[in-house]
Amino acid sequence: MAIPAPQLCGRCLKIAPGFDETHAPFLYNDSLRYLISQLKFHQNYKHARLLGTLLAQHLIQSVELPECIIPVPLHRNRYRERGFNQSIEIARHLAKQLSLPLDLNSCIRNRDTKHQTELPAKQRRKNMQRAFTVTHTLNYQHVAIVDDVMTTGATTSALAKALKEHGISRVEVWVCARA
Repeated sequence: MAIPAPQLCGRCLKIAPGFDETHAPFLYNDSLRYLISQLKFHQNYKHARLLGTLLAQHLIQSVELPECIIPVPLHRNRYRERGFNQSIEIARHLAKQLSLPLDLNSCIRNRDTKHQTELPAKQRRKNMQRAFTVTHTLNYQHVAIVDDVMTTGATTSALAKALKEHGISRVEVWVCARA
């Protein structure tokens, strides 16, 4: 099910997140949950192509394109365990369709954080504090972080804060679905 119009959650109204704007064209319902879990846990890469295409179709009509796309990085242990990063797979298709550069080397997840799905909202934010490091100087002013699903926004907010500490002035979050 598509989300009809931009919305602010109650928490974002009280405490501004690290990012400037979120674009999530779908709710995390049964269909999206299936597509994302099949990609994430069963390496069904064709779902990354579909999710990237659907996200691109939404974005091309509704955003000012950034200078680059940065997928949410996985910690090296999680990457080793899973064998790939679902955010990178979605972002590859998205970048190609929007003719945008994909930056896979500027950010790392420096802490092997607990799985966010196991934590309540307050602990998710604490779990993600200082979880990301920007590895070198960035020559961008406007970037988009890409992830599969946003629940509380703790992960993308932590990455956005790290990017802004390194001179990025505008950080958008592009996710396939919002929980």
